[in-house]
Amino acid sequence: MGQPFPPSTPADRQSLVRIFSNLLYRRPNLYLSLLLIPPLLWFGAIYLGSLLGLLWQGFYTFDDFSMTVTPDLTLTNFGALFNPANFDVIQRTLTMAIAVSIASAVVAFPIAYYMARYTSGKTKAFFYIAVMMPMWASYIVKAYAWTLLLAKGGVAQWFVQHMGLAPLLQWTLSVPGVGGSTLSTSHLGRFLVFVYIWLPFMILPIQASLERLPPSLLQASADLGARPRQTFMQVILPLSVPGIAAGSIFTFSLTLGDFIVPQLVGPPGYFIGSMVYAQQGAIGNLPMAAAFTLVPIVLIAVYLSIVRRLGAFDAL
Repeated sequence: MGQPFPPSTPADRQSLVRIFSNLLYRRPNLYLSLLLIPPLLWFGAIYLGSLLGLLWQGFYTFDDFSMTVTPDLTLTNFGALFNPANFDVIQRTLTMAIAVSIASAVVAFPIAYYMARYTSGKTKAFFYIAVMMPMWASYIVKAYAWTLLLAKGGVAQWFVQHMGLAPLLQWTLSVPGVGGSTLSTSHLGRFLVFVYIWLPFMILPIQASLERLPPSLLQASADLGARPRQTFMQVILPLSVPGIAAGSIFTFSLTLGDFIVPQLVGPPGYFIGSMVYAQQGAIGNLPMAAAFTLVPIVLIAVYLSIVRRLGAFDAL
């Protein structure tokens, strides 16, 4: 019996490869599709599929008596988000995320400006390493370290006393809403930890946006008689807004979903992340945890639509 197909030769294989290469060259959209299909399938099936599956659990019913989840569909879990206790958790988390983003931008801007305008070579490399080095350490280790720094008798308390800021600190801790008798048990201490941990995520985007700032604009501003303050307010700051907005995406979203820092630092009080953890892990109420998961998704979607208009995506 003869072979149904003759064996392919190296020349035939090269010819097929050449034909396929020419096809991809003539049809760049086909080439792009072949490159994107595998990651898009993974993203759609694994990430979005699991996320939608989790959100679908929010429509299920949790039986408080038997502590079991039943597939009876209901909107009760999402309606419970507007209860005073749950809404207070959402409001507290959102306020902290906005405050951390603003403070991170204020602290990060001078560092990023100096890195972009006054450093080069080894000095710039040193600053890059100094900014990124805290990111190399374990997140939990840094959070636990801050609990020791902010504790009564810790380094932060010693520094405040020797700088003569003890009366100001005591007044701050006694303000309603700040809470706590020490930094480690106050919202202020929790705020400081968040700013420290997420600060590198704000410095690098701002520094990148300032790097793209043409020096000719600063020279033109000086030639036109603008003072340094006018140049900063009317030239540098407006052009750095996309970098600030890009950095705020990280600080806002990371603070919004964090659950470790609220447990280790600050007064007792749930954040969205810790509520999801408590509902799912401690109580087993997966539908309520899924309902809370929807909150940061909606808030981040709204926030992204806002910063997109500020050019944040162009600065990433």
